[in-house]
Amino acid sequence: MSKVVTLILAGGQGARLYPLTKVRSKPAVPIAGRFRLIDIPISNCLHSGLKRIYVLTQFATVSLHRHIFLTYRFDNFTKDFVTILSAQQTLQGREWYQGTADAVRQNLVQFHDQGDLALVLSGDHLYRMDYRKFIDFHLAKKADLTIAVLPVASERAPEFGIMKADPDGRITEFVEKPREEAEIRRLAVAEENFREFHIEPEGRTHLASMGIYVFNMKALEEVLHEDSGEDFGRQVIPHSIARRNVYAYFFDGYWEDIGTISAFYKANIDLTRPLPRFNFYDEKRPIFTHARFLPGSKILDSQVRQSILCEGSIINSSSIRHSIVGIRSRIGEHCSLDHAVLMGADYFESQEELERDRSAGLPLIGLGNDCEIRKAIIDKNARIGNGVRLINARGVERESAESYEIVDGILVVPKNAVIPDGTVI
Repeated sequence: MSKVVTLILAGGQGARLYPLTKVRSKPAVPIAGRFRLIDIPISNCLHSGLKRIYVLTQFATVSLHRHIFLTYRFDNFTKDFVTILSAQQTLQGREWYQGTADAVRQNLVQFHDQGDLALVLSGDHLYRMDYRKFIDFHLAKKADLTIAVLPVASERAPEFGIMKADPDGRITEFVEKPREEAEIRRLAVAEENFREFHIEPEGRTHLASMGIYVFNMKALEEVLHEDSGEDFGRQVIPHSIARRNVYAYFFDGYWEDIGTISAFYKANIDLTRPLPRFNFYDEKRPIFTHARFLPGSKILDSQVRQSILCEGSIINSSSIRHSIVGIRSRIGEHCSLDHAVLMGADYFESQEELERDRSAGLPLIGLGNDCEIRKAIIDKNARIGNGVRLINARGVERESAESYEIVDGILVVPKNAVIPDGTVI
């Protein structure tokens, strides 16, 4: 593992996750009440013995940089590191990253001589993987490039980069988000190919790219110099298949691209199930995050069913079901939360701040009294007044306003938003 350099691509704007990405990059978005999306790939790396990690950033980086700096520090007696490579102007170029491949290309000088292999990851996926098995497979096949693939049903093929592989796992074709029925049928993989890698098809017929790659460092340099493409999935990888040994590593665990409001909401709510598909309670492979040293949650005469309550929360005589209550959340009396995601707050308001807010007629951070929240996401530091009902009362699928967004029927209150007393949305 000491010969592997890890590159985490964390620079995307995440427009489809707006308004959660209004003031932060997608990998900095909180998940499960107390983590951030960037914690997932970094934790996977640490558990896999990969401790030389570069994080490539670009859009709205302040929150992400602060989190990485405060969380991932190694001692002075190793050569391990988590280093940020932010987009910058140099004598070689003055442009922003134009895509995933371009981001790596612009930073080759920083790491090209630091290892024999480059593991390229995305900063905004939810999954758990032992990258050592992935790398061992790559070495055993003597591949130039290996792509982690996920079996999916044919109806999901248009959502992904889809590839076809022979029985040995060598990729013979790659199409980014195929739409034509004939093309989708052509890309189907035989059931025996799945079983060759100890995976039962279970109705799944296609191989979807997970956006996780292992390159031989020399091959990575060559393909980025030979191909001017800006994106790995759309350009560089399809062009490499015909010229190089490109293999598929079959993965059959939980993996979710948190790329849309709907996907983000579903992934969070799934965590409240008795046996969620992703397990944050794995003691052998915990997900690391910033240590905050907060007090335990205080729950006063409330009813809670199938929910996650994070540290530092104060809940007053309320009903909570199938919801996530993030760190430092304050919930007033007689509130009802149903399938809601509260991200909490960045700080506790002092007594002086509470009095000042009350004098100014400003709702306190958190939920006031007598609120009803249903199928909604409330971002950090939002101020929800008394008697507010966030329930998508008109049943609209999409709507945009100054203090909220409705996306796919899910009501989203952005960070620092203010919802006055008595508001019904």
